[in-house]
Amino acid sequence: MIPTKQLAKATPMDASEPVATSTSRRYDLDWLRIIAIITLLFYHTGMIYVSWGWHVQSKATSYPFELIMRWLHNWRMPLLFFISGAGTFFALRKRSFSAYAGERVQRLFVPLVFGMFVIVPPQIYFEWLFRGRFSGSYSEFYPNVFGFQPYQDGGEGGAFSWHHLWFVAYLFLYSLVSIPVFRWLKSDSGQRFVDRIGGLIEKPGGALWLVGFLLLNDLVLGGFFPQETHALINDWAYFMKNLILFWLGYILISRREFWSILTDQRRYFLAATLICTIILYAARPLFGLDPDHDTVLIRTLFSFNRIGLTWFSVLMTIAYGYRYLNSNKPILPKLNEAVYPFYILHQTVIVMIGYYVLTRTNLGVYDGFLVVSLSSLVVCAGLCLLVIRPVKALRLLFGMK
Repeated sequence: MIPTKQLAKATPMDASEPVATSTSRRYDLDWLRIIAIITLLFYHTGMIYVSWGWHVQSKATSYPFELIMRWLHNWRMPLLFFISGAGTFFALRKRSFSAYAGERVQRLFVPLVFGMFVIVPPQIYFEWLFRGRFSGSYSEFYPNVFGFQPYQDGGEGGAFSWHHLWFVAYLFLYSLVSIPVFRWLKSDSGQRFVDRIGGLIEKPGGALWLVGFLLLNDLVLGGFFPQETHALINDWAYFMKNLILFWLGYILISRREFWSILTDQRRYFLAATLICTIILYAARPLFGLDPDHDTVLIRTLFSFNRIGLTWFSVLMTIAYGYRYLNSNKPILPKLNEAVYPFYILHQTVIVMIGYYVLTRTNLGVYDGFLVVSLSSLVVCAGLCLLVIRPVKALRLLFGMK
């Protein structure tokens, strides 16, 4: 192992560096999870008002929304998978692998099945209404779910889908398939591997080079599975990308000295993120490059830049989060408890409210966005705190402890 004293000498902490409690709970990860999922609500509301196509779609769109959301797409879900991997490390310190697997079934698989039969179908129903594919009541629509015909983008196909709950499905699979990996990481050879990771990240900006795992995945699988489908069977490049982030979250949280190193190097991660962001936005207008229709080389370079942006922005967020957010507040436990059912609910609420805003009002892009996003925020928060939280059966179905 890398001597802690040596690391402390090589990466001195700021005097104001947050100090972990005796339980070493990372409150910053709780705050970042909450921030990321609230950001998701605004992101998915924005999908109504961009030109990419979604379940319910405004005829008027916003190019500034597209610019912002193009960046957020590279950051939001990767951050959540990284945080989930970090949370797994803390979970496995308190329970056996078999207990962990059972807990994952209860908190991930049960809500996934419940969501696919109860939470997701209203999204498909309102999309079918919006596209003119269906005109009956919800009770007339619902038997379509039990046809078990997979939903397809654009409202085609059947009415069986996990929609936004793909994140829960992938996280459940990651948790189970990673048990042998986490078991190995606890072994002597696994700890030697973590030592080598520590030796790399100790160097100035060294953690940036861990992007190599993600780039290798893109080289091997990206050409075969270039699109993100969230459908598992044809999504292996994206599936493996987020699995690698899940593993990196576990590893980089597994030693307390790593926390200090990453925090002290946060400005490297900020600079790398800014460079990738400039490339993302400047390549089209300044150089006339088109990452969607240019040569294979240009498409590959743009893909590498997006992967770099993903990893560097996640590192930046984790480092600055530990520096400034690692403190407990009285409201944090309640928010942390509610954020998972909030995620399960949010897209269905957005689609339902968005449908009525688009079909029953004349609101424009920006006032419509505010109405849909803020009303969805209030509805989801109210359901989580007033309906789900007090009822034991609902707590189980929504994955709450």
